[in-house]
Amino acid sequence: MTAKLLRALLLCLLPAAAAAQSPCRDMAFEGASYTICTVQAGDDLRLFQTAPDGSPYGTFDRVNDALAASGQTLGFAMNAGMYHPDRAPVGLMVENGQSRAGLVTAAGPGNFGLLPNGVFCIATRFSVTESRRFASDAPACRFATQSGPMLVIDGALHPRFLPDSDSRHIRNGVGVGAGGNIAMFAISNTRVSFHQFARLFRDGLGLPDALYLDGSISRLYAPAMKRFDRGYPMGPIVGLVTPAG
Repeated sequence: MTAKLLRALLLCLLPAAAAAQSPCRDMAFEGASYTICTVQAGDDLRLFQTAPDGSPYGTFDRVNDALAASGQTLGFAMNAGMYHPDRAPVGLMVENGQSRAGLVTAAGPGNFGLLPNGVFCIATRFSVTESRRFASDAPACRFATQSGPMLVIDGALHPRFLPDSDSRHIRNGVGVGAGGNIAMFAISNTRVSFHQFARLFRDGLGLPDALYLDGSISRLYAPAMKRFDRGYPMGPIVGLVTPAG
């Protein structure tokens, strides 16, 4: 039996109680629907970019296939930053201590270049740091991904966001609690504006710093919720690693 078929069989056998143990939950805020996935410092949260054969992982299934060799699986996962057509990261990417792409601090086109942008860092704790501040005092990150724009900066919304904007998309991002002991990943289940999405992190989740990861292509893998979003291959992926079975 292949690893993929075995995983599908195990998912079919998950007890109903497994949903209660999921790191993810659905949440309504200001009339919009979101799914929130929470991790604590010390959890095995990783970024996945480069598969064992040197190519980008691209899909949740490929990450799971690689983890299966060590008896592990994804508790949840989502896309974790913007990428070029070859799926290489647009900005900083650190994967298990190895630099895959460098930090970009210049303004540029698109959402990534809408300064301030930022870096999500996984070390002994979590952090979301504005990119130029990160450049001047970078923490030792085991994993890191740069994206943009920042959603919340020291409790303030990004200054370019408009409350009445009609630019609405499915969006996903990450926010970090004060002290860095908790990180919350969110994906909207309905189309929302940047201002709405940023308010979710600041006002709905109470997080002082948050970073936009992407929109339109945003996808979530949450097996305990029986959610397996599909689409074209991605660039960076963030995932919580747990024992299989």
